[in-house]
Amino acid sequence: MRKIYFLLASALFFSVTTKAQLVDSTVAVETKKVKTDWTKVKLNNRPNDHIMLSFGHEGWSGSTEGLNIGGGISRHFNLAFMYDMPFKTQAQFSFAGGIGISTSNVFFKDTYIDIAGKTNGNQITFKDVSDEDHFKKYKLSANYVEIPVEIRWVQNPLKSSKSFKVAAGVKLGLLVDAHTKGKNLVNEDGNTLYGTKYKMKEKSTTFFNSTKFAGTLRAGYGPISLFGSYNILTLFKDGRGPSVRPYSIGICISGL
Repeated sequence: MRKIYFLLASALFFSVTTKAQLVDSTVAVETKKVKTDWTKVKLNNRPNDHIMLSFGHEGWSGSTEGLNIGGGISRHFNLAFMYDMPFKTQAQFSFAGGIGISTSNVFFKDTYIDIAGKTNGNQITFKDVSDEDHFKKYKLSANYVEIPVEIRWVQNPLKSSKSFKVAAGVKLGLLVDAHTKGKNLVNEDGNTLYGTKYKMKEKSTTFFNSTKFAGTLRAGYGPISLFGSYNILTLFKDGRGPSVRPYSIGICISGL
């Protein structure tokens, strides 16, 4: 009798175990990940960084010795409108191009920049004026109209605003304005001469390269990215100023 009970219990255990394995196998099949066919997904009207606002630090690399860069926070600002075109078979990748504007402001300490070549018509000069009247705040600004292009990658093409993303590209810029601006003229002892609101502005593009060509890189999550750019061309024409190449690093806010 005991043998009969043992055989019945064994049969019941085997039946339950087999049934559980079949259920697990069925669930595994049902939950198997299905690969998305991106060729059938419409992405042309998705929001993916059509408007981009960038701001951060502006610096110069190259022959900067003796230029007295400082006395303020050198900064960069850029606004661009871009059209995003996803690849048909690789939707995580896209090509983007557009138009934008940028401005850079580099500050100098105890310096006068002869931007118009009044004392030397062959090149722009940077004069140390720490022992004479000078502006307490002094900057050199350059403004461009730009054509930016990028190759973009986004982790989830359908949810770009909630995905990790990376983009690399270039910017071609046309110089539209360059000027120096000084504020609050002081004597060598630092005493204000005409009040703290006194300003002077001088404009000239004579010594500047008329075009800008820069490489760009940014990476981030959703609408916030870190960006960097580096000018391949020098800021000034060959032999008309120091051989410097501007660069910028900062934050990019994108959307729509």
